[in-house]
Amino acid sequence: MGWIVSKEEFKTVIKPGLAKEGKTIALCHGVFDLVHPGHIIHFEQAKEMADVLVVSITAAKYVRKGPGRPYFDDEMRMKFLSAIGCIDYVMLSENYTVDDIIESVEPDIYVKGEEYAKAEDDITGKIVDEKALVEKHGGRLGFTTGQVFSSTKLINTAMSGLSDEVVSFMQDFKTRHTMKEIRDYAEKAGKLKVLVIGDVIIDKYTYCNVQGMMSKDMGYSARLSHSEEYLGGAVAITRHLSSFSDNVTLMSIIGNEEEIRLRLFDELADKVQLRLTYSSEFPTIVKHRYLTRNEKREEYRKIFAINNIPEKMEYEKDAYKNFKERLREKIADYDVVFLCDFGHGVVNREVMDIVQENARYLVLNCQTNSTNKGLNAITKYSRADVFTLDQQELKLAFPDSALDEKLSLGRLAEHLKGSGWLTRGAKGAYGITGVDVRECPAFTLSVKDTVGAGDAFFSVAGIFTAAGAPVEMGTLMGNIGGALGANIVGNKEAVEKVNVLKFANTLMNV
Repeated sequence: MGWIVSKEEFKTVIKPGLAKEGKTIALCHGVFDLVHPGHIIHFEQAKEMADVLVVSITAAKYVRKGPGRPYFDDEMRMKFLSAIGCIDYVMLSENYTVDDIIESVEPDIYVKGEEYAKAEDDITGKIVDEKALVEKHGGRLGFTTGQVFSSTKLINTAMSGLSDEVVSFMQDFKTRHTMKEIRDYAEKAGKLKVLVIGDVIIDKYTYCNVQGMMSKDMGYSARLSHSEEYLGGAVAITRHLSSFSDNVTLMSIIGNEEEIRLRLFDELADKVQLRLTYSSEFPTIVKHRYLTRNEKREEYRKIFAINNIPEKMEYEKDAYKNFKERLREKIADYDVVFLCDFGHGVVNREVMDIVQENARYLVLNCQTNSTNKGLNAITKYSRADVFTLDQQELKLAFPDSALDEKLSLGRLAEHLKGSGWLTRGAKGAYGITGVDVRECPAFTLSVKDTVGAGDAFFSVAGIFTAAGAPVEMGTLMGNIGGALGANIVGNKEAVEKVNVLKFANTLMNV
């Protein structure tokens, strides 16, 4: 029976003792959500490679396999493993990678299954880095040769890891597409030269605890907790896309606030190209939301919002002329353009025309919000290769057929001469190609904050179709992006390519 130990205990107490005895150490790492015969064979073969076998698991908060995973919590998974006779020590990795465990254990041999023998087959893309870190500490990589089973497939099919609706959808989807196709399109996306155009928005979140209603007024009384600021708007979309492509450029207009300019370059310059024009008359847009947290689960509710957007947002002529000239000069250099029209001033009729006339491949999102409701309908555009919008935006575009979403979506696709998606919240999404409308269910109903979900869907769905994927696959991948985005507060983090692919791999294992 194995001992459950901490990283610190192993490194400072156990490992020195093993070293004195001249014993070698093998390390296996994974989620190990459901231990099956394949795992037992893997562990037994690993134990044959060294004197001592250490097995570590990824802590639940860092598991990136999609909805409902891991099925078992950290304590239960470690208890399973500690009961297996060939395992000597069990540890918990509190990281997205195994680096913390390798640093603590310094294994003589790091053991992986034969499916990792080819680095290009690793969805995470981490096996090369793991090998380098192991070798840095004097170890080597080894592989077992037992039969490969899938915990994910077993959980999905036998333990209700996914809803019946999602399982049915994925079984049908798999008759037309494979995980290899998804990975191939993701690889093609990495070679695209991407341009993002749109408003830079600073999302300020102030967290507070609501105490109740004011005693003498119609308003909330709340106790302040703390505030955070996230890079939103077109910047959030740029960050999502930078995980998929190595060549992403953001073009926008911002105010002349030094601290915002420095923050943008500090956080983004190593990942994307920034082509910013500065306005001396208008500030960078800040949207300030006040939120309270549900006491029973990690879910946030907005109770109030303010912004600094002028009633008439029209940049000065010199700044806008500079922005337009740069756009007109450079737009033809890009394989795909993501136009993020938030209706806050960066995108006017002239910019619309430049983009529609010159973009090789145009991914369009035209948003409705409290400052432009009814004034920023997507039908003002006449061309898009693919587009996204939500139910409210579709109703505003076609109010006469608002009750028939598929009919309205078809009319919009015809109007824009392209394909696209209607995001429907908990109901999932519709994807349309020509007159063919296909439905995709939502992949999670667990939501922290919906603010970034639509932008994540737009980014992921758009980059896959720009890489040549069919719209149906774009719908799947966009829904994955949306599910991940809905579990990120504000735009605190970007949706990462590796998380999207691991989520997709979970869904394809039904």
